[in-house]
Amino acid sequence: MTGTSADIGLLALRTVFGLYLTGHGLKKFGLLDGPGLAQTALAFEKGGFRPGRPMATLAGALEVAGGLALVAGFLTPAAAATVVGVMLVAASLHVPNGLWESDKGVELPAVFAAAALTLLLTGPGRVSIDHLAGIDDLAGLPESALLLAVVVVAVTATLIRRRSHLRAAASHPHE
Repeated sequence: MTGTSADIGLLALRTVFGLYLTGHGLKKFGLLDGPGLAQTALAFEKGGFRPGRPMATLAGALEVAGGLALVAGFLTPAAAATVVGVMLVAASLHVPNGLWESDKGVELPAVFAAAALTLLLTGPGRVSIDHLAGIDDLAGLPESALLLAVVVVAVTATLIRRRSHLRAAASHPHE
C-alpha cells in the first residue's frame, strides 16, 4: 500500500492515536474528568517516580505535546520516539497487573508504544506539516534506530532511578 491510501491511513492513525494520547495527558492535569496533578503525583510517588509532582507534570506534558505533534504530523520522528519512551516507562508500572487495561495492566501503554513506534518507522505521510515543510524524510531507518537508542538509554536511566527510590522506601517504610 503506497500513495494516497497509505497517507490517509497514517493520517487516521496519527489523528486517533494523537488525540487519545493528548487526552490521556490532560487527565493528569485534572481535565477530561482526570484525577488531577496532586492525585497523579501521589501515584507517581507510590510507583517510585520521585519527586512525584515534577515527574507527573513531565509525563503529562510529554503526552499532550507528543499527541498534538503527532496529530499535526509535526516533528514526527522526535514526537514518536518521545512517546515510545514515555509509554515504556508507563508500562513498567502496569506490568505487575497483567496484560489487560481492565485490570490496570500493560495493554494501553503497549498499544500506545506500538502506535508511536509505527509512526517513527513509517513517518507521518504526505498529509502532515513535516511533508509541507519538506522534512518528512529526515528519519530513515538509521536515524530512527538512533532515536530509539537514545530513548532506551533515557528509559533505562529513569527505571534505574525508580528502582533505587523503591529500594530506599522499602528499607525505610515509615519515612
